[in-house]
Amino acid sequence: MATWTADQLPDMIGRTVMITGASRGIGLVTTRELARAGAHVVLAVRDVDKARRAVAGMRGTFDVRQLDVADLDSVRAFAQSCPGGIDVLINNAGVMDIPAARTAQGLDVQTATNYFGPFVLTDLLLPKLTDRVVMVSSQLHRFARLNLDDLDWRTRKYNPLAAYESSKLAVILFSLELQRRLTAAGSPVRSVVAHPGVARTGLVTHSKLNIVNRLPFLVQDVEQGALPLLYAATQDVPGNAYVGPDGLFSFTGYPLIRKPSRAGQDPALAKRLWQATAALTGTGA
Repeated sequence: MATWTADQLPDMIGRTVMITGASRGIGLVTTRELARAGAHVVLAVRDVDKARRAVAGMRGTFDVRQLDVADLDSVRAFAQSCPGGIDVLINNAGVMDIPAARTAQGLDVQTATNYFGPFVLTDLLLPKLTDRVVMVSSQLHRFARLNLDDLDWRTRKYNPLAAYESSKLAVILFSLELQRRLTAAGSPVRSVVAHPGVARTGLVTHSKLNIVNRLPFLVQDVEQGALPLLYAATQDVPGNAYVGPDGLFSFTGYPLIRKPSRAGQDPALAKRLWQATAALTGTGA
């Protein structure tokens, strides 16, 4: 694959893209570039005022809507109020390596933000989607040990980094099963996965993994980190493609279709995860 940059984005005039976690970092860069290419971008964010300030003066058209993706009541209300005609949904919002906490529904906050919320949001918005959903994962999914009997960290001792890794493997398996279901239903909608490599963002500033930000040869800036999301959202990639940087270990570089871990390619595990998640969230059966 040749080097691909945001300058090669197609004309997005007439298309609507919805992106969660769009008020800063990779989400904001993705928002800016899609709007610059002509897309109408819907920012689904917790802090509406912050998002409006973030896009003020940017070229393009925007619609800022309140959504707390960790709160399933907020997700359901948001999905119900959304009009149809969404071409692309980018599930970008995420947290990493945070202390144990519970949502309004009693779910683990980190898993709810990274996986349960996007699962429910995507399921509810599918009838309104015309093109694709992009799930954002991480190369750290390769270290995950998924426990289907305790997805919500109730019986195990909570480990913040392990919870992050598991949530990002769950995202990949969700895409795998979602694509299987879409194909079986004859739907033109596709599900794809993107990861930004190791990008210098605020996501890890509070974590012991923040050490990577002091190793410039392992890290790329947010502009580069947004490229896999932009590629996955706009290029003719196959269903369930896994797009990440083309460099060593997929840490840095330009977008390339790669492969997730072996666990992330397990259709039986993906189906069982879907069933367990549907039972836990009451959505997606």
